[in-house]
Amino acid sequence: MSQTVLVAMSGGVDSSVAALLLLQQGYRVVGVTLRLHDSCGSPGAKRCCGLEDTFDAREVARALGIEHRVLEHQEAFRRLVVKPFVEAYARGETPNPCILCNERVKFGTLWEYARELGAAWVATGHHARMVHGDGPSRLKRGRDPAKDQSYVLFPLTEQQRGRTLLPVGEWTKEEIRAKARGLGLVTADKPESQDICFVGPAGYAEVVERELETFRPGIVRYLDGRPLGAHTGIHRFTVGQRRGLAIPWSEALYVTAIDAEAAEVTVGPKEALGVRRFVVGDWIWHAAEGERPAEAWVQVRYHQPPQRARLVEAGEAVMIEWLDGAGAVTPGQAAVAYLGETVVGGGWIRGRVA
Repeated sequence: MSQTVLVAMSGGVDSSVAALLLLQQGYRVVGVTLRLHDSCGSPGAKRCCGLEDTFDAREVARALGIEHRVLEHQEAFRRLVVKPFVEAYARGETPNPCILCNERVKFGTLWEYARELGAAWVATGHHARMVHGDGPSRLKRGRDPAKDQSYVLFPLTEQQRGRTLLPVGEWTKEEIRAKARGLGLVTADKPESQDICFVGPAGYAEVVERELETFRPGIVRYLDGRPLGAHTGIHRFTVGQRRGLAIPWSEALYVTAIDAEAAEVTVGPKEALGVRRFVVGDWIWHAAEGERPAEAWVQVRYHQPPQRARLVEAGEAVMIEWLDGAGAVTPGQAAVAYLGETVVGGGWIRGRVA
């Protein structure tokens, strides 16, 4: 009897081809589409959860001859993704809600549903590879470097990695589209999802302001403490930001720090962004104890090239020290460590070390 795999079908080409590949490999495939927030299908809502995407996923499932189910998870999405997103900006951090969604909603929901159905595996259309064998399953970069998504999957636990399939990670984006065109799937040439699915054209600040309702104005200061102007809320700033500061100055200014308690934003020249050491909290090791490296290549932004770094464990946190000069980091973003193409660990950037 063939094993059952639950495939998360977002209505895009990657998840469509993931279902196709697993079907060709002999699995019994059940497609599942998650409806995650109330703005699905409304003007301004981005792809990844809209009604059109649900219909596309259903049409692909029909074309492949597989079951398709829709799960409503708006409340969980709001509680586990949107609320922490807003709270992070209120703390002066810059969150990555896509990672939170993968960790707290998508994989959590899929595994719970998989157990109900007796499915052995969960699969998605992420551009990454999961290598199964003796020992812990290893998460690796996808074969198409321009589309690699291993960074956003770092929170997967060892148990989750052991039962997760990532079939499209072995293919380039164009090869994936070609496979979809070959079967005439409606998603073959569908544009990729962009930005944050629950943020509309007005930007993330509109979401934060709608949810918080009240926020403190404050002062914008130069590195030396001089006041340069006022702001209407720290949620409108992120460390590393240059645009939108509206401060006349002889050189380009960047946000170098945000003090949530004082409601103050500090700005300075680009070189002031560089840090040598920083703390990463809630660290998750993928490497087994005894195989955890003292040095690795660390990526601190989605699609940003990694830098060589030293890793020093400190309880549930890791102190990271750049080995090839200072680099910019943003509190609230993820830091993911690699050895070659393999993820060895990751966590959330808390701040610089003096």
